[in-house]
Amino acid sequence: MLIYKIFRAPEWAELESNGETAGAPIDISDGYIHFSTAEQARETAAKHFTHEDNLILAALDADTLGEALKWEPSRGGALFPHLYRHLTLADILWTKPLPLGSDGHGFPEGFA
Repeated sequence: MLIYKIFRAPEWAELESNGETAGAPIDISDGYIHFSTAEQARETAAKHFTHEDNLILAALDADTLGEALKWEPSRGGALFPHLYRHLTLADILWTKPLPLGSDGHGFPEGFA
């Protein structure tokens, strides 16, 4: 199963440079890295990145993250994937730009 992380450009650049990250400030504060399923990603973008452009959408295979990935209740009781370790560049399957348009963020063609 694919899960997704939305990065701001500086956060993505840091991951590319260092090869790993503890996440965005909210991830560091909460003690885990936040991810979304395909069904949750649009709402995540709308809620947490409303007016932000130059975002990167990264896809990861949840099955390869091992026991450090926990599914925990969040918004409205929905289960969200949370990673309790640093995220590495090797964990990322692919990335795509997530541009901001007049009607919200433009998810890649074919995105669920």
